[in-house]
Amino acid sequence: MSTLQSEEPRFLADGVRLRRAAPDDVEAIAELQARAHSDAGWDTPDEGVRLWIRDLLTRPHPTFQPADFVMVEVLQTGAIVSSMCLISQTWRYGAIPFGVGRPELVATHPDYRRRGLVRAQFELLHALSAERGELLQAITGIPWYYRQFGYEMALSLYGARIGYAPQVPALKEGQVEPYRLRPATEEDVPFLMAVEAHAAARSVVGCVRDAAMWQYELGGRSPEAAERRQWGIIETPEGERVGFLAHPAGLWNTTISATAYELREGVSWLAVTPAVVRYLWAYGGSKGKCLAFSFSLGETHPVYEAFSAGLPRIQPPYAWYVRVPDLPAFLRHIAPVLETRLAQSVAAGHTGTLTLGFYRSGVRLTFERGCLTEVAPWEPQGNDTGAAAFPNLTFLQLLFGYRALAELRAAFPDCYANAEATVLLNALFPKQPSSVWPVS
Repeated sequence: MSTLQSEEPRFLADGVRLRRAAPDDVEAIAELQARAHSDAGWDTPDEGVRLWIRDLLTRPHPTFQPADFVMVEVLQTGAIVSSMCLISQTWRYGAIPFGVGRPELVATHPDYRRRGLVRAQFELLHALSAERGELLQAITGIPWYYRQFGYEMALSLYGARIGYAPQVPALKEGQVEPYRLRPATEEDVPFLMAVEAHAAARSVVGCVRDAAMWQYELGGRSPEAAERRQWGIIETPEGERVGFLAHPAGLWNTTISATAYELREGVSWLAVTPAVVRYLWAYGGSKGKCLAFSFSLGETHPVYEAFSAGLPRIQPPYAWYVRVPDLPAFLRHIAPVLETRLAQSVAAGHTGTLTLGFYRSGVRLTFERGCLTEVAPWEPQGNDTGAAAFPNLTFLQLLFGYRALAELRAAFPDCYANAEATVLLNALFPKQPSSVWPVS
């Protein structure tokens, strides 16, 4: 049972109050969200977003309940003028799972912006996430904005490779399509989980889905909801499953986009991908004016190499905002990954301390014969700003493999590390790709 004092409505200034959502708030929240998140503008609500909100608030979801939406309402009229939600999920660092709270769907009526309403809701959701024992919060959103609430852009988000009609490979005359797609069903869930687990090795940070979450992805959303995807099983003409593909039900502008594409171990990307491209192009053409196909699979992916000549346009990734409220606790949690990295480096078996300064705070890591025995808060004193120093929250970029130490030092003159710290940090926190497909 929740113990948050903020379970009770909180009265704010200007005649509004902050509270958790109730079942009869569905349509009011959906209306606000559909207008606030419409690419066409406030006066043209996004019906896909509306259905997504209704799904979250009315349909069973493995990790979400209606009270995970919070809202600000006007006392005099009952109008909902701001809302957001927290979608709890499990991510992993290497093979170490941890809880994540994902703030999402931040929306405020134009007449009520710049009044601190979003900040009040973040405070509530951060408290709720902490109560659930979640070690990290992560959000996607507009540039800079979420830095105000303790977030740093520290993980790649999206990124794509794009091709056009000339890059769609034609079958040779008389050739039979070597691979086909069929809709995925609940019976395919173990296969989907196995293929995803094989792909996970490419990403240092990832989202962990159990069978219930996979079942929700396949059939738990409304057909036209914004987050709904069409899931297909790639198989041979004989029915042997070799992989899976996901894409939206319709076009994104004039592009058909694959948002998930994975093959089981031992299957050639060179062999399968031409058939997948032909499928995407035919499907896209059936949905309207389709001028391009894309693989929206992050910064790196095997298909980018296997089909490089057919994907001439590169769309660089954006970034996740992440927040780590208790950095020592998170570092202790991922200690097995850090110890393995150290053991595989020139610093194997290292004994000593490593102080990381953030100018107003810091952490101290203690190693004994290669084992991380203690991670504790540490405070810079005078000229001692640590064996390494990182301004603001930039250490998170190193922690999650988003940037290398050398890149941070080049970008931030007040980021530095002494010789020993440089060796240790390069071993403990190498630059590595991540592609996180979150629960939504």
